[in-house]
Amino acid sequence: MKRRQALGATGLGLGSILSMGMAPALAQLQRASDRQPVHAADAPRVIVVGAGIAGLAAAQRLRAAGQRVLVLEARERSGGRIFTSQAWRGPAMDLGASWIHGAGPANPLTQLARRIGARTFSTDMENAQAYDGLGGELRAAEQRRLADLRGRIGELLAERELEARDVSLQALVYEALDYTERPAPQQRLIDFLLNSEFEHEYGAATRQLSARWFDAGSAYEGGELIFPDGYKALIDHLSTGLDIRLQHEVREIDYQGAAGVTVRTQHGSFSAPQLIVTLPLGVLKAGKVRFSPALPSRKQIAIEHLGMGVLNKCCLLFERAFWDTQLDWLNHLPPTGRAGQWTEWVSLARPSGAPVLMGFNAADHGRRIEAMSDAALAQDAMAVLRRMFGSQIPAPQDVLVSRWASDPHALGAYSCHVLGSHPAQRDDLAQSVNGRLFFAGEATDRQHYQTVHGAYQSGLRAAQELLRAGGGQQARAPVSHSA
Repeated sequence: MKRRQALGATGLGLGSILSMGMAPALAQLQRASDRQPVHAADAPRVIVVGAGIAGLAAAQRLRAAGQRVLVLEARERSGGRIFTSQAWRGPAMDLGASWIHGAGPANPLTQLARRIGARTFSTDMENAQAYDGLGGELRAAEQRRLADLRGRIGELLAERELEARDVSLQALVYEALDYTERPAPQQRLIDFLLNSEFEHEYGAATRQLSARWFDAGSAYEGGELIFPDGYKALIDHLSTGLDIRLQHEVREIDYQGAAGVTVRTQHGSFSAPQLIVTLPLGVLKAGKVRFSPALPSRKQIAIEHLGMGVLNKCCLLFERAFWDTQLDWLNHLPPTGRAGQWTEWVSLARPSGAPVLMGFNAADHGRRIEAMSDAALAQDAMAVLRRMFGSQIPAPQDVLVSRWASDPHALGAYSCHVLGSHPAQRDDLAQSVNGRLFFAGEATDRQHYQTVHGAYQSGLRAAQELLRAGGGQQARAPVSHSA
């Protein structure tokens, strides 16, 4: 497996996740200029749809090339699927992306963080302890069984890369390990591994993930870096100097007129010779934006076939820590009948200095919990923690949760390869149209999809494609904003 290598048995290797989040608890105030008209003399040369990190990277690259850029963002804040909540006094909580994965010197986000002086903190997925959902720490015998099963699954998937026929990851593993013939305790271990190592990593249920292509990307070398002050340090830097219109939800993109491209929002229309679309794959799949004319068939097929996964967070703030605060990961083997529930926890005590635990739920259970209230979700989480650490642990002082699948401006956490999809479809999704429409976002990056650095790189790539297509030349006079 390229993106997740074999990991130590002590920590069960469950920490390499692109973690996602929800809308902010305290909305960023909309600037006074957001609804002001754009006059012809100041009309943009390029419009960027979306102020996530892909859109911001593209806009800054174009701005550096002398382009007048307008960014339209549906939310009341910039950042997209990156969101740092500051609802708690003290620790900043990233309910969106948390880590720079593969944070070696080649990673462009590592370079950016160092350049702007953003504080980072290294976490280690092997600095972990495993707990049994039946109570207490996982016994050594069970850890050995897990290590053996993990190794067999890894060998199986390495062999699978050479086969042409595709099946689901779950079907492949179940068949090869004779799942139905095993006793329930062993089935429990297999289901735990499928959820913790694959569903949490890729966001979709293993019955949906393609056994051939689920791991088709690549990764930078290096460890895992988290931001003690939140990922917003990068978003704030990349937003500087840009004309970003918040709460402008794009409803239609017309790229057949003489003016170039016209974008219609609830606050009116904006036109420019060229446009970069950074909408999340979930929004494209839902057809929330109408394209006129319709997008090319290969792009439509890519949108339809690529998957959109879910990973949600539940952050609990306590008055005191009741766990070993020198650990980074606390991994939980759920009891029979509760597979896929609360299998991964991260302690933020080391990077933040605060008694905070962050629990994760992905795929099927990640979607189910979105219907629960914050209070009910916290109660469910505490029932698990009390099995892990005992009934006398304190109740949380506060809770922050994410609901990415319900977020209308995301409709999922990040893209994945489900049955029927192919890595080449990411190239189709990224392909420009008529020298006017350009596409960016994590789903368009064939090698680094699902990651923040993949999204960032895609924005730089789309901006460069636009400039090569003639973005630096004089084009038809753009149409001014019409309210």
